[in-house]
Amino acid sequence: MFSQVRGGLVPLVHGCPWCYIGKARFEAGLAAFAHRDGVEVVHRSFELDPKAPAATDIPVLDMLATKYGVSREQAEAMEARVADAAAGEGLDYRSDRIHGNTFDLHRLLHAARAHGVQDALLEAFYRANFAEARTLGDPAVLRGTAVGAGLPAEEADRVLADPEAYAQEVRADEREVAELGASGVPFFVIDRRYGISGGQPAEVFRQALERAHADGVVRIPADGGAAVCGDDGCAVPGK
Repeated sequence: MFSQVRGGLVPLVHGCPWCYIGKARFEAGLAAFAHRDGVEVVHRSFELDPKAPAATDIPVLDMLATKYGVSREQAEAMEARVADAAAGEGLDYRSDRIHGNTFDLHRLLHAARAHGVQDALLEAFYRANFAEARTLGDPAVLRGTAVGAGLPAEEADRVLADPEAYAQEVRADEREVAELGASGVPFFVIDRRYGISGGQPAEVFRQALERAHADGVVRIPADGGAAVCGDDGCAVPGK
């Protein structure tokens, strides 16, 4: 997930657990920001595994074991540490998820933005994937989730029936993200001037917003050691 707050950018990928956690932390920091009513948040597309097949039955634990070259037990331990971080933010987290391609989710999220329900749909996708382990590669699940989040049913049907609907917008986002220097997610950009990488604590986001509002300069390190997901996988604390 790559997100922009106008004030910035905030990432959006349902396969990235640190985006799920980072979004909650960012929103907690934003809620504590005195001028939060003047902040617009825009979510941009970032695919972690664009070559993944759309339809798959590969369990996330098997994917992690293969990607990292570890045993199934080690993959379970990695996921347990991420689950602990999610629980710390009050988020449910399941490891019996299915790994798959996210391009259709991104296309639906662009449609949702046009209808003013992008954040609601992103939240619904995260909940469906990470908290409920629903198969988002199933068009029926995608449609039901999108409509439940407020996207008109006819628009959801149109997008899912046409693989080119919003495809250019997704690719444009990915080019913009690359130009802004993001190689992993979550990645947050404030006023297109400063990037904050990783699922930082809520207080880091609040301070960044306060300083940006005060003098236009944010002096918080771009990574700060926070967990991110990139082409090589997701960093897991304690691994």
